[in-house]
Amino acid sequence: MVADRRKQVRRRSIVLVGFMGCGKSTIGRALAAAAGLPFVDVDREIEQLFGVSIPEIFSRHGEPAFRAAERELVGRLVGGEPQVLSPGGGAFIDPETRQLLNAQATTVWLDPPFDVIVERIARSNERPLASSRSADELHRLWEDRRGYYAEAQIRVPTEDGEVDDAVHRIMEQLA
Repeated sequence: MVADRRKQVRRRSIVLVGFMGCGKSTIGRALAAAAGLPFVDVDREIEQLFGVSIPEIFSRHGEPAFRAAERELVGRLVGGEPQVLSPGGGAFIDPETRQLLNAQATTVWLDPPFDVIVERIARSNERPLASSRSADELHRLWEDRRGYYAEAQIRVPTEDGEVDDAVHRIMEQLA
């Protein structure tokens, strides 16, 4: 039965979308293992392309250059073999990227409560869009982006520390 589910899931790439700190990378790795697919962290791939960190890309080249590289890379990745992709929180906001992902992959919105997001963001200094914002500003950004994330094909509400549960719920909805 697990083999049948893996075979069924392997037809298209699975793209996890959601706000920064929602668990895309953590859940993505576990989901890839469960589905027998490779995992790609799009931000890490972009860092390799530019040779510097995401905050440095934003600082040196600006957000538009980052988003253009992200759009191009995501397009190449979903056009290849099925895999689990974890793009940055802003990737799905771009209409062209969102349309491409919904057409060529299965999109899954990871949706934890805002307080979980704030706690996770506070533990990281690698989020350029969060570093200069107050909690109120982040909350407004989170609210603004929810409508875009809601265009994903699957929504999975999550809580902190529920990686296996989230993977199980995603796999059930993919089968």
